[in-house]
Amino acid sequence: MRTPQYALAFTRIVVGIWFVRSLFTKLTIALAWGVLPVPTANQRWIAVMPKLLSKYAADNPFGGYRDFLLHTVIPNAHIFAPLTGLGEAAVGLSLTLGLFTSVGAVCGMVQVIFYGLAVQHMSSGQQGFHVMLLAMMISFVVGHAGRCFGLDGAIRSRWPHRWWARLG
Repeated sequence: MRTPQYALAFTRIVVGIWFVRSLFTKLTIALAWGVLPVPTANQRWIAVMPKLLSKYAADNPFGGYRDFLLHTVIPNAHIFAPLTGLGEAAVGLSLTLGLFTSVGAVCGMVQVIFYGLAVQHMSSGQQGFHVMLLAMMISFVVGHAGRCFGLDGAIRSRWPHRWWARLG
């Protein structure tokens, strides 16, 4: 019965599209050395991220994580803003295309845990949202979600004995 695989693939694609939206909300193209186009955080995201994190950190009950946000992430927003945007986009593309899905889902797990720690104290809705995303990421890894309606299946059938064919 393939219905569970179809359902997992559908969920993977929907979650992937949700992550891909960072391509449009957090990223832009800049010229490195004045000639090489590279993706980077847009100015709006670089300006907004510290404000959001200050709000999240204000009442965060985890002192170590609050200090990490206030003393490491916020002062270095010019570094962390591109990392978050590019990371979300990479996870989103991996999940949407079903390409190296297990790697993308593990990276997504790390992001979801960090984001969840930042906002878990704000509402039960925030807690539930991040718990559900974490559960989905685990399901994508365990269920090899990219093999159905994804490029992982095509790669695995074309090159079954290659080490990188097992990353999905």
